[in-house]
Amino acid sequence: MKRSRIITFLLALMLGMGSYAQKFAYIDTEYILNNIPAYKQAQDQLDKLSEGWQREVENMYAEIDKMYRDYQAEKVLLTEEMKKKREEEIMNKEKAAKELQKKYFGQDGALFKKRDELIKPIQDEIYKAVKELATEGGYAIIFDSSAGASILYTDPKLDKSDAVLQKLGYKN
Repeated sequence: MKRSRIITFLLALMLGMGSYAQKFAYIDTEYILNNIPAYKQAQDQLDKLSEGWQREVENMYAEIDKMYRDYQAEKVLLTEEMKKKREEEIMNKEKAAKELQKKYFGQDGALFKKRDELIKPIQDEIYKAVKELATEGGYAIIFDSSAGASILYTDPKLDKSDAVLQKLGYKN
């Protein structure tokens, strides 16, 4: 008895939803971002910063590696006190390298903050343009096809990426 009521309710719900024709569209944020010169400049700036910081961290680890190899080579000649001191130096240097790596590349690191500073305003502009497009066009939902995995097919007529670019002031 309960099962038939649930099925009846679901059928009524589906029929009721069918009467409200919803408009859907999609955009490709990757395509949009790649057509915004400010995004490319910001990405280049982030790449340069990241490469410089990565070199700095790698140099520090190379220095630690050299310290460790030197220690291993001289270990037999060192007193216990000297061994402890060298081991501490190596461990402190390793700790400093990890802290530097976290400072640059950690969850709240400099790269994250710089990315937020450079990219977020562009993403906010895109979101605003998508919201305006949805309101003006009467779209219930606008999907992002750059995520790709959950969208198996998209009709090119529903792609509003160029409309978002136009709202942002870019021609394509």
